[in-house]
Amino acid sequence: MKEILLKDRTTGKNIIWAADDYKDFQPTDEIIFEDINLIKPRWTKVKEQQKSRTKKRAEIFTPAWICNLQNNLIDKKIPFDKNNWQDYILQKKLEITCGEAPYLVSRYDAVTGTAIPIENRIGLLDRKFRVINENAETESDWINWAKKAVQSCYGYEFQGDNLYLARQNIFLTFQEYFERQFNKKAELTLLKEIAEIISWNLWQMDGLKFTIPFADDKPTSLFDAPPKNQNIFCRIKDWQTGEIVQYKDLLRGGF
Repeated sequence: MKEILLKDRTTGKNIIWAADDYKDFQPTDEIIFEDINLIKPRWTKVKEQQKSRTKKRAEIFTPAWICNLQNNLIDKKIPFDKNNWQDYILQKKLEITCGEAPYLVSRYDAVTGTAIPIENRIGLLDRKFRVINENAETESDWINWAKKAVQSCYGYEFQGDNLYLARQNIFLTFQEYFERQFNKKAELTLLKEIAEIISWNLWQMDGLKFTIPFADDKPTSLFDAPPKNQNIFCRIKDWQTGEIVQYKDLLRGGF
């Protein structure tokens, strides 16, 4: 499953580190399965490392209570209809520069690392799962709408370690809600399907250019070859149509 969560669906390779605070790797190196144990949440990093990432990539994580307030404002914009709860599940949500995805799922406070009990979680996807728990009549119905809920939540991030943690947090969130609802573990085939969805919906991107990181880096001299990944625009999936689209095209209302 972890191998799936490392996939970059735009390049067909793995996501890259895109950070220079891992001494054994270049920022353009792919993250491989054997090295994911090096990836730790921001709250575990030493203060100097946190400051460095803030300075270089404007990495500032939001405490859970602020995420809750802002997610409440989002929910107020579209009144919830109990008689048509499915519309709430299908609403598309995007967390830009998502870090470890605290607005989508809140397994822990991204600033302090404090674990949050499942009944107190405030993420946008957490809220969808609670609605499904209250309305799905059978296990198959729950699975159907839970998959649609995951399909409806998107996010992008520059740094590969953050992106992997964001993907992992959504994957583990699905597992936790399933196990709490049915008092058993989800089948491997279902978990693989969820991992595939997540690997499309949370992607690695330079949010200013809509390309994979470092895609348009210029050669340092006239004798250097142009970068292999030049001008590769990120692609995501529209699950309602099955169409693969470039994210930049969504800015023209194509999603």
